Amino acid sequence: MKRLFSFLLVFSVGSALFIAYHRYLWTRLVRDVELPAPWRSVATYTLVLLAALVLVTLPIARLGPRDLARPLAFGAFTWMGLSFLLFVAVLSGDFLRALGYGAAWLGHVELDAPKRLTMARTLATGAALFGIGAGGWGMRTALHQLRVQSVRIPLRNLTPAMHGTSIVQISDIHIGPTLGHDFLANVVARVNELSPDIIAITGDLVDGSVEQLREHVAPLADLRATYGVYFVTGNHEYYSGAIEWVEEFTRLGIRVLRNEHVNIGPAGDHLHLAGVDDWTAAQHERDHGHALPRALHGRDIDREVILLAHQPRSAFEAAAHGVGLQLSGHTHGGQIVPWNWLVRLQQPFVAGLYRLRNTWVYVNSGTGYWGPPMRVGTHAEITRIELVRGEV
Repeated sequence: MKRLFSFLLVFSVGSALFIAYHRYLWTRLVRDVELPAPWRSVATYTLVLLAALVLVTLPIARLGPRDLARPLAFGAFTWMGLSFLLFVAVLSGDFLRALGYGAAWLGHVELDAPKRLTMARTLATGAALFGIGAGGWGMRTALHQLRVQSVRIPLRNLTPAMHGTSIVQISDIHIGPTLGHDFLANVVARVNELSPDIIAITGDLVDGSVEQLREHVAPLADLRATYGVYFVTGNHEYYSGAIEWVEEFTRLGIRVLRNEHVNIGPAGDHLHLAGVDDWTAAQHERDHGHALPRALHGRDIDREVILLAHQPRSAFEAAAHGVGLQLSGHTHGGQIVPWNWLVRLQQPFVAGLYRLRNTWVYVNSGTGYWGPPMRVGTHAEITRIELVRGEV
């Protein structure tokens, strides 16, 4: 019931904002350019129908059968991404419009109605070309350009026996309405090709219930690593039934780290691999919650600690507890520019490798995507991390 209430609240607020910015798109792309009949009506009804498609599809994608939801979701989420790019382009056009009006005022140039109409049509045409072009490029990037990102990280407490240990990190795949079995099978194959010592999955693996997605996550059972496969929950697991998913991932041979740590490597030369529940877990499930002190309880302070934490904001607490490396996801690297700038309002780190006092933080940009099947200004990634002995 709590999950349903949270979804309805977010859906209601999001719907109001979505309708408002569609009104803005209509004003700039239809009304202001004075489209002639019947194109004005065609454009107006098209915008209304596309907005309605998104609002109808969101609850169906979460609650309805996947076979029905998938084609609707792909179309609705594509429009969601395209409309956002159009919104950004139109907003940028309004900035240029304001500059044009200001220059005309300073130059004592009168902008009569024909000139204003020409400006409106020019800006609308530019916005449409940019939005469609960026959207097409973003779909190509999201669906066909999964990169392997390699990074070497020096850790002062790493023992000689663990020098060269490799961790392959995947994150934010979001198996659900638009990504399924075949996409995940390809990810699993590419991860296994890297012959990792450890596989770390840092949350937001699914968007949907176990019942809906069991067959689509089945390829996870084929993941292979010397020291095993490990998972921590992300916020989307809690939208989808985290308790059931923890059981399902365990059944598939994945060790779910819930505010605990395990020893990795030869006895006496090991490192600690710790994992915490998502930052928001306590809001969704009783007995769940982000608890780093519990995860580190009983550790050897002379051993290196690698922490799996879905949200980068865990890094400040991790640094205070002497964690050597935190692996996170959640941000998608922003997924679509300019969201990467807005992400910084909530998360301290967005994508790539950072240093926070004596703690390294690596933020995976996401192996899949959420919502729009687009990436503009970012790439999906599988991260291969090599741990080496050395001073920071």
